[in-house]
Amino acid sequence: MSEEDETQNNPSSESEAKAPLGGERLAEARRKLQIPLLEIAKELHLDEYKVSALECNDFDVLGAPVFAKGHLRKFAQLVDVDEKDVMADYYQLSRSTAPPPLVPTRARPREPFSPAPWLVAGVAILIAASGYWWFSSGENEQVPVVTGELTALPADIATSEPEEEIPASGDDTSTKESQVIPQPEAAPESNQSPVFQMSVTYSGDCWTEITDANGRRLFFAMGTAGRTVTVSGEAPFNVLFGNVANVSITVNGEAFNIPAANRRGQTARLTITGP
Repeated sequence: MSEEDETQNNPSSESEAKAPLGGERLAEARRKLQIPLLEIAKELHLDEYKVSALECNDFDVLGAPVFAKGHLRKFAQLVDVDEKDVMADYYQLSRSTAPPPLVPTRARPREPFSPAPWLVAGVAILIAASGYWWFSSGENEQVPVVTGELTALPADIATSEPEEEIPASGDDTSTKESQVIPQPEAAPESNQSPVFQMSVTYSGDCWTEITDANGRRLFFAMGTAGRTVTVSGEAPFNVLFGNVANVSITVNGEAFNIPAANRRGQTARLTITGP
């Protein structure tokens, strides 16, 4: 039997295949009720071309499926069509175009924690803090005492007042300058500390601070190249040189070498008890 004979013998199947579905069902009902397309568009708050797309089952024009289904239900109410039938048509028509199943996204693997950068930063901070402490504690560090045998000065040196040497007015200022700092005359007492004399000769600029055993400032000034400063007082002397490489010292007429233990970079701080 041919397909034509089958179709003629089964008219019901042919009518079912050609029956309007979804939007077509709504369009047919609208035309029967003689409702203009523009009026439906106003009720649905849509443009006319979108209503035409809805009647042609072109649901993608309306965007997400939720909008298409909402407009289909509203349209069905306007043209007096059972919305259940319209929704059944919608699911039948959209079954072949159903969205693909969601593919779960793989979680990004978590990078392992590495303590190395934090360890390096901690070591750097520790080194910086140690250096700062070392430099800042240098001023408060207890100065090692340079011990030596005290030699009392002759009576004429101890009791006489040293005189300052005044250079002649015609002397060149670039020549060496020898200056003796006058000190107050001390009356001899049996329990007084030994008195001795110290001379500092400068080959360059050097800030100098010299105090005696009583805390009296014997010299607080900048020594300059070519200058010699001589002071006397009660031992011991507390001395600070800002640039120790530019000075040479004699104590009671004998050369005195500044120990390496008292040097810190360019500066030196020491206590002189004798030559």
